[in-house]
Amino acid sequence: MKTALYLIPNTLGDGPLENSLPEGNKKIVLEIRHFIVESRKCAVRFLISLDKEFPVDQCTFTELSEHTDKNQDLSHILDPLVKGESMGVISDAGCPAVGDPGSRAVELAHKKNLCVVPLTGPNSMIMAVMASGFNGQNFAFNGYLPVKNGERENRIKQLENRMYKEDQTQLFIETPYRNDRMFDTLTRILRPDTKLCIASGLTTSQEFISTKTIAQWKKTKKPEINKIPAIFLIYK
Repeated sequence: MKTALYLIPNTLGDGPLENSLPEGNKKIVLEIRHFIVESRKCAVRFLISLDKEFPVDQCTFTELSEHTDKNQDLSHILDPLVKGESMGVISDAGCPAVGDPGSRAVELAHKKNLCVVPLTGPNSMIMAVMASGFNGQNFAFNGYLPVKNGERENRIKQLENRMYKEDQTQLFIETPYRNDRMFDTLTRILRPDTKLCIASGLTTSQEFISTKTIAQWKKTKKPEINKIPAIFLIYK
């Protein structure tokens, strides 16, 4: 095992660990004692799920989340790696540094010419594209859309126009408890022939994946996706 900043995928939910993560990840993680995490609680839960005897008390955890000040000096967070000890980055769910604040640690590692190693694991965005039937050669992840009415509708129409103009699949997410509201907005303002794929609860017991035109969605019972992490995709 080489000394590096390892990007450690977490599970997406309640699915069996062995269904999401290769055995090789566990062997690597068991050797690491310094972690940069989105939240310590979630990281510890994940480590214990890998090994009930994981020496959490011997580890250091540095939180790097959406609440971390963007102007905060992070130059020290990779000190163990600079001194020759491997470190790991763990997101609350899925792959770290993709739609995730862990990317700041990776950026710093490259600035310091330190080795970065991404490990294999579940990524809801890629899995959603795979399962949608949409263009998988040209797609864009847009993160969270504006919350305010008016701003949200304008952004959705912009994405729809880009989709048709550039032949580009558009992906975005919503805070899970607002999924129903997002669905209602999409079916209200998108063109009838625009396709919408909803991929929620991926890899979990609540997994739901369905692609329909807006016209078809309007004739279908609203999917039960409220409070379940979901990816929304639109395409022509």
